[in-house]
Amino acid sequence: MREVVVDTETTGLDPASGHRIVEIGAIELFNHVATGRFFHCYLDPQRDVPAEAFAVHGLSAAFLNGKPLFADVADAMLQFFGDSPLVIHNAAFDLGFLNKELERISGGAIARERCVDTLELARRKFPGAPANLDALCRRYQIDISDRSVHGALKDAKLLARVYLELRGGREPGLAFVPTQTRRLTGIDASAWIPKLVPPTAAECEAHHKFIDSINDALWKRIEDTADQALA
Repeated sequence: MREVVVDTETTGLDPASGHRIVEIGAIELFNHVATGRFFHCYLDPQRDVPAEAFAVHGLSAAFLNGKPLFADVADAMLQFFGDSPLVIHNAAFDLGFLNKELERISGGAIARERCVDTLELARRKFPGAPANLDALCRRYQIDISDRSVHGALKDAKLLARVYLELRGGREPGLAFVPTQTRRLTGIDASAWIPKLVPPTAAECEAHHKFIDSINDALWKRIEDTADQALA
């Protein structure tokens, strides 16, 4: 299954008040694992970058001046997204900015229903615990020592690793937790149910011949007891 992890950096918190996207980062996942394909760009917001935003991501107005406009990269971004589910931490925030930018160029909005919100997953899995990206990285012992400032592509890569852990880690099929717990964490339990494959008549006959060939009365007694229990 293909998914795309998405993160943005912005000039502020509210797109309705004129704040804009300054960076977009997205990476491709297949079965929850990064494939190495990614989309990344810096954008000219055509406005100032407040000090509060600069402190978060370190992208100045001078650096962003002359970078592509959102309209210049929208088609490439949407092509990379395709029709895959979008994995976003606090989807309401990033989706609000993306849809506002798409609205400015008369583009169609991205539906909330196609987003997997890792913030919601984390809050269901760890109720009452901090659920921001830094806290989740620390919980899962993901190294963020080189993350002095936020970056859309860097954070998308970290989020992909967090998302894998939220989904059960690299071997989710070996996570023997109750079905109800899986349901509460949003993990699809249907793929975890083992399939029981009964032996064929030929396999049963071969097994009986093997047991009869063993000159050990204990083996025979065990086999006879099992046959009686199944009768």
